[in-house]
Amino acid sequence: MTLASSALRGSTRFGEAEWQARVDLAAAYHLVAFFEMHDSIFTHISAAVPGEKGHFLINPYGNWFDEVTASNLVKIDIDGRVIDDPAGLGINPAGFTIHSAVHMARHDAGCVLHTHTEAGVAVSCQADGLLPVNQWALQYYGKVAYHDYEAIALDLDERERLIADLGDQPVMILRNHGLMTVGRSIAEAWKLMFNLERTCKAQLQLQASGAAITPVPDAVCAKTAKQYWDSYDAMASGTQKDIEWAAFRRLLDRKSPGYDS
Repeated sequence: MTLASSALRGSTRFGEAEWQARVDLAAAYHLVAFFEMHDSIFTHISAAVPGEKGHFLINPYGNWFDEVTASNLVKIDIDGRVIDDPAGLGINPAGFTIHSAVHMARHDAGCVLHTHTEAGVAVSCQADGLLPVNQWALQYYGKVAYHDYEAIALDLDERERLIADLGDQPVMILRNHGLMTVGRSIAEAWKLMFNLERTCKAQLQLQASGAAITPVPDAVCAKTAKQYWDSYDAMASGTQKDIEWAAFRRLLDRKSPGYDS
């Protein structure tokens, strides 16, 4: 079956808008796998279903991230109840606790992406968190929230505290735990996480070197952050094409085909 016929079948079953969201979300899962940012079968990326209030897409429980496809994603409601499960694998309810909190509180949350990478976990354990010491890091200047660790996210009452800590920020460092990005789109959530991961790696390498750190003045930090976010806002509004996301998709077409089936 060709990609065109696969897309036609998918859009016929799910609707065009939902199918596009499914393809983009499956792409995000494959990118996390390709760049080795996964944690076995754990952690999640969730996305709101366009035009369906309170419905979300998430990975089938037990699949590696590069086994996720547009057609096997599970549709759930805000409480994690399964609406449609093509593969019959269900979901990890604990994994949706954090995501459901964000989706309930943030109507701009088109996608919530959470990771447990070595670099991300290491920075999450540092008292000072993410440091504004390189250009990648400066896009997050004034954009990072922090939430204290409360054990594995099984308790629903943690959602209220997490949301209070998150506020309207696009990035959260879950202390002693990992990283989370909140994107207006799946593409935005992925790019924020991709750069955040590189930022954490660079910070750890710099700290390990023992070299003196050159500080960046606050005014320059703020200016750089605005430059980044002017571009993010333009892509979110549609006034600027997201050529980077298109490039990531082409990478997957070469390296991890089948995600869009």
